[in-house]
Amino acid sequence: MLASWSTGLGSAHFLMNARSRSISPENPHGDKGAGGKAASRLGTGRKGRAFISLRRDETVSLAEIQGPGVITHLWMTVSDQTPEANFVLRDLVLRMYWDSEETPSVEVPLGDFFCNGFGTRCVVNSLPIVVAPSGGMNCYFPMPFREGAKIAIASDHPADIEAFFYQVDFLLTDELPERAAYFHAQRRREKVTTPKRDYTVVDGIRGQGKYVGTYLAVAVLERYWWGEGEFKFYIDGDQDWPTICTTGTEDYFGGAWAFQERRPDGSICVVNYSTPYLGYPFYAISDNTTASPYSRDAVPMHGLYRWHLMDPVFFEQDLKVTVQQIGHDGNNLFERSDDVSSVAYWYQLEPHAPFPALLPAKARRPR
Repeated sequence: MLASWSTGLGSAHFLMNARSRSISPENPHGDKGAGGKAASRLGTGRKGRAFISLRRDETVSLAEIQGPGVITHLWMTVSDQTPEANFVLRDLVLRMYWDSEETPSVEVPLGDFFCNGFGTRCVVNSLPIVVAPSGGMNCYFPMPFREGAKIAIASDHPADIEAFFYQVDFLLTDELPERAAYFHAQRRREKVTTPKRDYTVVDGIRGQGKYVGTYLAVAVLERYWWGEGEFKFYIDGDQDWPTICTTGTEDYFGGAWAFQERRPDGSICVVNYSTPYLGYPFYAISDNTTASPYSRDAVPMHGLYRWHLMDPVFFEQDLKVTVQQIGHDGNNLFERSDDVSSVAYWYQLEPHAPFPALLPAKARRPR
């Protein structure tokens, strides 16, 4: 049954009971034999509608699909700034709804969903998320649905956006396995974390499922090394103490020793990396999104991802994920406070618990 709709290298040689479809501005409903009909100055069917425009405060439905089926690939791109303002990638919000639910199962600023936090582009080379030059954002998390699926983009940007490009590739099938779970993603932020109180990546997950990934964006507000905090997974009723506890932030993301290497001349440099399952693709000590001299005073920013695809965290009743805010000054550990935001990715059987209200656009902006 599973092979009837699963995709990937392991099933590349199987013929599946599925019908391939795709939604884009060139075929907005994904109908069979209906792509590429729009006209341009080159004529009918000659790249007539490659993108859509987004007006200020507008929500646009990118895809509405009748199921059952599974979304296999998302591709999107948009300029990360307009002449009027920066931070388009945090002003646009991606929402996804499965079957007939009224509240979204995915609600994340566009850039953060694709591991491009801080409203700034960076290249990501991982298995489920790929951001290719220059800003082509791809997602390969499979997203099954039974009755239908809806994907929407909401613009909180203070100006109109001339061109937003997207493509949604999906399969239609006659049925899904009974245990096929639904994809979820939730974004949170604490602009100033509280010392000695762990930052909450996600809480309130109720039901049965598995946790499959974390994106973390840290804007450093204090001196010295910021990444000693341990990730904690409170599973199925855990209260005071978690079932899973890591040894440090850089350790959780697969790195070590503060992501630093010593050059031959004795100087220390930060090393970025991007691998199939984990990475540290973004580090900046200033904001380079604009040539304005007023943008050069940004605090250091760090973006990291970890995919629990080979090591999923299963839960049967509930799940909470946190990370400590602990630093090191070269001699001792210390409690610290930083600006932290995150995206949690997981699968679960519906219904899901309502998400906390997403912060308004100004509160989502990077420092």
